[in-house]
Amino acid sequence: MAAIYGVETRALNQTVKRNAERFPVDFRFQLSIDEAESSRSQTVILKRGRGKNVKFLPYVFTEHGAIMAATVLSSSRAVEMSIYVVRAFVQLRAVLASSSEFVEQLNRLETRIEKKLASHDDAIAEMFAAIRELMKPPPSEQRGIGFTAKIEMPD
Repeated sequence: MAAIYGVETRALNQTVKRNAERFPVDFRFQLSIDEAESSRSQTVILKRGRGKNVKFLPYVFTEHGAIMAATVLSSSRAVEMSIYVVRAFVQLRAVLASSSEFVEQLNRLETRIEKKLASHDDAIAEMFAAIRELMKPPPSEQRGIGFTAKIEMPD
């Protein structure tokens, strides 16, 4: 972030330390040792070994912390970048808001389609049952060949 604001890292850290009351825990936080090691292995800057490790765990700034850092730094680049950061976060929020609206609309559409498919499934099952019923041969009412007499037996 120091590079973005056109100041040295130590100057940024010093300014933040001098204005600590402007950076509550939801504006900036310090990485854990594991997180710092992970970021270090990704950037491949520092070497392993005695005396070559990070002396201080780095700080990470949230949206509000990035804006606050720009306001406490006095470089002209920081002023320019603070405007840029504010605009970037506003655009990011707009994108996130539109994507959440899209997700909501997609969920509503999915629910409607599922309801329609369920009713269509029932209708299709009824059609197959009716077709199977029609496919059964009708019961035959054939008369037997020859003469048959009904004989009633006394009780």
